[in-house]
Amino acid sequence: MPSMPPMPEKTRPPATEGAAPRQERPRVRLARLRDLALIPAIIVIAVVGQIVHPIFLQPDNLINILQTMSEMSLLVMAQTIVLVAGKMDLSLESTFGLAPGVAAWLTVAVGSGAGLGVLPGAWAIPVTLAVGVLIGAVNALLIVRFGLNGFIVTLGMLIVLRGLLTGISGGQTFFNLPPSMLYLGSALWFGVPASIWLCLLLFAAGIVLLGFTRYGRALYAIGGNVDAAKAAGIRTGRVLWTALVGASLLAALGGLLLSGRLASVAAAQGDGAIFTVFAAAVIGGVSLNGGKGTMFGAFTGILLLYMIQNVLTLAGVPAQWIQALNGAIILIALILSRLTGGKVQE
Repeated sequence: MPSMPPMPEKTRPPATEGAAPRQERPRVRLARLRDLALIPAIIVIAVVGQIVHPIFLQPDNLINILQTMSEMSLLVMAQTIVLVAGKMDLSLESTFGLAPGVAAWLTVAVGSGAGLGVLPGAWAIPVTLAVGVLIGAVNALLIVRFGLNGFIVTLGMLIVLRGLLTGISGGQTFFNLPPSMLYLGSALWFGVPASIWLCLLLFAAGIVLLGFTRYGRALYAIGGNVDAAKAAGIRTGRVLWTALVGASLLAALGGLLLSGRLASVAAAQGDGAIFTVFAAAVIGGVSLNGGKGTMFGAFTGILLLYMIQNVLTLAGVPAQWIQALNGAIILIALILSRLTGGKVQE
């Protein structure tokens, strides 16, 4: 009996072609679910907040939460960009204070704190942003060009910048700020504080930058494996330069928003802010080891943190306990991240 002819090669279902989509689709769905991981927690905190105090979900209180987090959220956004690239910038909190502090020092009239009054008020915003760019460029020079440890460099820069702000202010608070410094932190656009609009627009831009551009893919590649990124033809030095400078620029803008809202620049502005920044980034799913995390996750992290702080404030919890909570949140988020990742840190 003649045997059956072998099945033509082209009619056999290729094993590799069918397997790949089944492996990739769950990964894509999992990544999207991680972005939304904090949404249930935000809903729960909203319900708890309304139970604690009926004012929680009132428009005025919600706007207050968004406005007070808007300045800090720019620090979180800046740190997210740096962390995704596998680096860490501790000096952002000092840039947050020094950049507007230098602008106030040069533009505020003599007698309003330690102001010199040597520049017109219109120069306040350009000076603030220029100081941010300069600090970022120095960090990038030391880290990228000279290959120094980023953690140590930015820790030293944090101390230097904090000392500079204390020195130029004489430990005093700058007040009677020029109108240009007040505008972004106090103006209303369509009945909503301008700082909220800026925060939302910048985060939307950040989501597009990290998720849908070649530059964003380069940041993830560098954070995941810098040697592999170099082998793939990515100009790692240039990408890291722009990341560090851009992060400092965002920190300076955040400090400008806070100064405008408070109508002053304190000698201690930004001190301790880095702890809140890391807490928000970590609970938002941004990895401290680089190459993981999204801008949307970082935004939900800072939003959840400020909602919790608002609930605790409405409940009459002392402020010092809120700081303890931030540390606890970091530890819990790290443990959950390690458990869900299925790996144990050696």
